[in-house]
Amino acid sequence: MHVLFRLIVLLATARKRPRVSIFDPVSLPMRARVTDIDIARHINNGMYFSLFDLGRFELMVRSGTWDVMRRNKWTPVVQAETITFRKSVVFNQKFTQETRILGFDERCIYFEQRMVVDGEIYAQATIATRLLSPKGPVSNEEIIAAVGEAVPVDLVLPEWIESWRENTALPGSRRPAPHQWV
Repeated sequence: MHVLFRLIVLLATARKRPRVSIFDPVSLPMRARVTDIDIARHINNGMYFSLFDLGRFELMVRSGTWDVMRRNKWTPVVQAETITFRKSVVFNQKFTQETRILGFDERCIYFEQRMVVDGEIYAQATIATRLLSPKGPVSNEEIIAAVGEAVPVDLVLPEWIESWRENTALPGSRRPAPHQWV
């Protein structure tokens, strides 16, 4: 994680902010720092994903999910992610990072995350995540039961997610994935 110091600060301060449901959106005010930008003086395209990690941790900590994960020795991992850019967030510019759970399927929890400047979306990402235990992947049913919150009835995964996952997935880690350019 490129933003380890920021993560440590976030973990120490997020509990002081109001508690939320895991299904609530959260907003994290930020500023583009010199370590975030590239030679073009805007946030580097790869850095967005590291900053989005912070938004998901903000949601996990403020909802109490982080404590559940630590107690169960669960580790979050990203399985797939995609991002679209509209405008550049430049050095020293203030922005908010908006994070919400988009929905679930039989394997993943999907997040929608945005970088917003003055109410306008500059970048938006969709991220497929899982939790792993020392014994392997944790089912979404087990996660929801442990968190102790009912899934909102209006939380419906967008239809395009299924085709996105099918069209971008690599073989599972127990199957071969030989490298050949086609």
